[in-house]
Amino acid sequence: MMIEMNMTPLIDVMLVLIIMLIITIPIQNHSVNLNMPTNTPSKPTEPPVVVNIDVDFDGTVLWNGVAVANRGELESKLTEVASNPNQPEVHLRPNAVVPYKSVAAVMASAQRLGVTKIGMVGNEQFLK
Repeated sequence: MMIEMNMTPLIDVMLVLIIMLIITIPIQNHSVNLNMPTNTPSKPTEPPVVVNIDVDFDGTVLWNGVAVANRGELESKLTEVASNPNQPEVHLRPNAVVPYKSVAAVMASAQRLGVTKIGMVGNEQFLK
């Protein structure tokens, strides 16, 4: 003859005890007090300086609308931008049909030379 113990009432009692424990635990307050500034920040007095770099469909690079003769001239201009303490914003605007390697070469040069404020703007067809 096998005698088995019915575990259902023991499990029910344990569940009731767990629920009572959860209800009786005080609610924790997980907040951090911060001293936030009270005055409003002043708006910048001058708009940021923007440099537009266009990459044409054949890989020609334009600096603010003027064609750059070669990669060395582009890198010298990027070095000048990177050496400013308050760097201008560099907007890279590729043509929709330009090969990616042309755009990637300009971005790699900018990153290597220390340009920090660079972004792609304009043609959403290229960015997708």
